[in-house]
Amino acid sequence: MIRAIGLMSGTSLDGIDAAILETDGEHVVRPGRSLGIPYSAEERAVLRQALEAAKGWEPGEPMPEPVAEAERLLTLAHAVAVRRLLDEAGLAPADVEVVGFHGQTVLHQPERRRTVQIGMGEALADLIGIDVVNDFRSADVAAGGHGAPLVPLYHQALARSAGIREPVAIVNIGGVGNITYVAPEGELIAFDTGPGNALIDDWAHRHTGEPVDLDGALAGAGEVDVEVLRELMEHDFFEAPPPKSLDRFSFSSAAVERLSPPDGAATLTAFTVEAIARGVAHIPGVPSRFIVCGGGRRNPVLMRMLSKRLQGGVLPAEDLGWRGDDVEAEAFAYLAVRSLRGLPLSLPTTTGVPEPMPGGRLHRAGRQGR
Repeated sequence: MIRAIGLMSGTSLDGIDAAILETDGEHVVRPGRSLGIPYSAEERAVLRQALEAAKGWEPGEPMPEPVAEAERLLTLAHAVAVRRLLDEAGLAPADVEVVGFHGQTVLHQPERRRTVQIGMGEALADLIGIDVVNDFRSADVAAGGHGAPLVPLYHQALARSAGIREPVAIVNIGGVGNITYVAPEGELIAFDTGPGNALIDDWAHRHTGEPVDLDGALAGAGEVDVEVLRELMEHDFFEAPPPKSLDRFSFSSAAVERLSPPDGAATLTAFTVEAIARGVAHIPGVPSRFIVCGGGRRNPVLMRMLSKRLQGGVLPAEDLGWRGDDVEAEAFAYLAVRSLRGLPLSLPTTTGVPEPMPGGRLHRAGRQGR
């Protein structure tokens, strides 16, 4: 058994999730202490500037300065998160074997065999005194896979550890939405479904100044524009068979610009739900239930829409004893251990990579005091 820490900074730009996990990287998963640290308004602004700058970043060009600034800030913020987590858990750096550091995705172009997650793995290892694995997606993308989603193997391990024996779907609603279908005989299928919280968050930020549509209040005050929703769903992505993945900017809110702030929020929320429902048509079985992880499960308007739209029970991760905010952070602890052991991080049925693909880059910490 290996004690690891996973770190996740999602496309929603809400903050850093950090979680301790004891695991063998296969069947045994024992979650430990966790925490979430919201980004400050200043940090979020720096990250948004980096995302904008990365849109024009061509291969072979040096890293744009806004991206480099964000990478430095992000690395320091993750070091703070690790130290806080260790303090709260009563652990020293020597008590943890590895940290899985996802970083912040600023560019995802698998069709160009390119994906970029900023975050300085070597610097983080030196700052925290623990070995770090990062760069989880590059090997998959270089081999022709989509490099996403990467959490499905952990979803499968969680389902097994919960004793689930029937087919289930695990829906993660972060900045981008994705779904994992876990069949009892071991079949695992996963893919991105469409927008998650990103369009909703950006709309709420623009119209209310808040980083998210808290409790779905803005959407709850509006009405879904069915014609605009139909227009949004005409995107070619939804008919494409999996495996498939998205960038945070793959979809635009341009179609809702003429709507009022509440109606726009309601329509974008319905867009996320309809995208998930359309994705269910691409899985081979009928899930007995849909288990929802990620920030989207805290939006009661979104969850009500999802329950009405999907057949089968829709329940938050907590109903199974899972920590819905921590699943992705736990997953990167799990994947870091798999990386140390040379085990695959992705499969042909999860990212479209030609064969099961190991990955991750290991950065050794200085051994002083360990």
